[in-house]
Amino acid sequence: MQVDKVSEGELLELLQNENTKEKGFRILVLQYQERLYWHVRRIVKTHENSDDVVQNVFIKVYRNINKFKGDSKLYTWLYRIATNESLTFIKQQQRHSTEMIDNPDFNLSERLTADTFLESKTIQNILQKAIEQLPEKQKLVFNMRYFEELSYQAISEILGTSEGGLKASYHHAAKKIEQFVKQNVELNG
Repeated sequence: MQVDKVSEGELLELLQNENTKEKGFRILVLQYQERLYWHVRRIVKTHENSDDVVQNVFIKVYRNINKFKGDSKLYTWLYRIATNESLTFIKQQQRHSTEMIDNPDFNLSERLTADTFLESKTIQNILQKAIEQLPEKQKLVFNMRYFEELSYQAISEILGTSEGGLKASYHHAAKKIEQFVKQNVELNG
């Protein structure tokens, strides 16, 4: 289904009217699915898990669209839901698979490199490994700011954190990544 982009206001009108809710939801999915997928993918890492989380995000959005008050932009609300669903997924995975993580044969960096979506030049693999080393909050902030080019204000609304704190998190993340990349490029070069 090919649909021209619809403004946020028009989309909300479609979604909040029972007669046009289905059509509005199809448009919402078409307009935001790819952006949300890559946002979730940077958090949960694998394609299969990202698809599952994005599906859960859209189910939650569909069920709760009438609760959207318009205090923030629609995409900010969607990203907040996607972020929360991703973090919930990670916590569930950690609880259910501690034995897998404790297994010395399990190595996320190797899984990332082997993933067909991430196969690429060495520097991109090094960057992915550097990001993986960051604390969760720095990882989220870095991905949203660097890859998704969201403003600090939007990230603040999504994560419920002050812009100053986000700027500091991004700065620290960027320095750690820069240091990691330099060390690994020297080792591989």
